[in-house]
Amino acid sequence: MEEHLRSLTTELRNEGTMNIDRMNTLEIISAINKEDLKVAAAVQEVLPEIRTVVEWACESIKKGGRLIYIGAGTSGRLGVLDAVECPPTFSVPPEMVLGIIAGGEKAFVRAIEGAEDKEEFGECDLMDVDLTADDTVIGIAASGRTPYVRGALRYARKVGAKAVALSCNENASITEEADIGIEVVVGPEVLTGSTRMKAATAQKMVLNMISTATMIRVGKVYENLMVDVKVSNQKLKDRAISMIETVTDADYDHASKMLEKANNQVKPAIVMIKTSTDYVKAMELLEKADGDVRKAISIYED
Repeated sequence: MEEHLRSLTTELRNEGTMNIDRMNTLEIISAINKEDLKVAAAVQEVLPEIRTVVEWACESIKKGGRLIYIGAGTSGRLGVLDAVECPPTFSVPPEMVLGIIAGGEKAFVRAIEGAEDKEEFGECDLMDVDLTADDTVIGIAASGRTPYVRGALRYARKVGAKAVALSCNENASITEEADIGIEVVVGPEVLTGSTRMKAATAQKMVLNMISTATMIRVGKVYENLMVDVKVSNQKLKDRAISMIETVTDADYDHASKMLEKANNQVKPAIVMIKTSTDYVKAMELLEKADGDVRKAISIYED
């Protein structure tokens, strides 16, 4: 097992940072920056796999299913982080995008020893959220060998859910348990084995792509604006009014008034102004368009 670990790209020593302990501060951060520049290029190599996963996630959500991230340590925290940002950003219910971390919520702020070492723990955590065949599960492990994630993905396939393995090594062990593997090979870390660095950055980029692209595809965005934002504070209210002004050419007072009439929902406010209709009609149009603002306006014009 130890020999196998040493063969992983994420565990190899970085030839360019062998003397990092002798570098001055600028040299250290320059070395880190140089390595970080490699991450986006590595992510680009797996765009076809990411595209497939986005399509699966869209299908899941349209069927009433969920997008579920599951992982341990840093990988688990990244999944939780991406999941918890979806409700305020896209006004989706908290259960639509779930982040599960080995050891439970307390493991987000403090490492739980041994939580990732049992395959059955991953299976049990998915059982606890009543996993179904309509869900898409993304198991995250930088090394690609975490037992907790292997168990989760194996159970996901058993249930009939789409199973996705996200790792940073080629031929990752967890890929064997998945329907598809996203293997972002970023190379050895600046500090040997410290996968909270490049590997974590790559994982964060991939998760951002998956959740954002999925939400765009299911109608949560108009042009490049987050029109399904949940107006929960003054900053977000100001942003909502600004979006309405931007896409409708309405002045501040009119945009603010229409947002109020639309129960603080940006999408119907835009449709109301664009189609000169009331809130009830705007909601009817949005329902026919599955929540897509552009389609709702098109339906009215047709």
